[in-house]
Amino acid sequence: MTVKTLAIASDHGGVELKSAIIELLKDRGVEVSDLGTNGSASVDYPDFAQAVAKSIIDGSAEAGILVCGSGIGMSIAANRFPQVRAALVHDRLSAELCRQHNNANVLCLGARLLGEATALDCVDAFISTEFEGGRHEGRIAKMS
Repeated sequence: MTVKTLAIASDHGGVELKSAIIELLKDRGVEVSDLGTNGSASVDYPDFAQAVAKSIIDGSAEAGILVCGSGIGMSIAANRFPQVRAALVHDRLSAELCRQHNNANVLCLGARLLGEATALDCVDAFISTEFEGGRHEGRIAKMS
């Protein structure tokens, strides 16, 4: 999946990293919908995970990226939606594998756990890696 449309959101802990990710995505020609938040005031991450999930469900985005302090809360919240396969990753290899083997459609990142360069490397891998299909398709079907 070379991603063409993507919804992105963060809570207050991920605003700065989200901005850097948006720049990278735009440089790669990806159409980005920024669903917030845009400041340091405390917000509830499930609201932003839901916004990205709804964008995928209604077809306005092919994929999504969620950023919070650890990435854990966002991944739990996003995976509540049956159409979402959110993966919390920590390096390029895990970002590639979540696409190749799990057909993940939402990337979750922890702004307090990853440096910006590593996070951007994860994003690059996520948007450019294809799902392998084959033996993995049946496994994905069991989760839908």
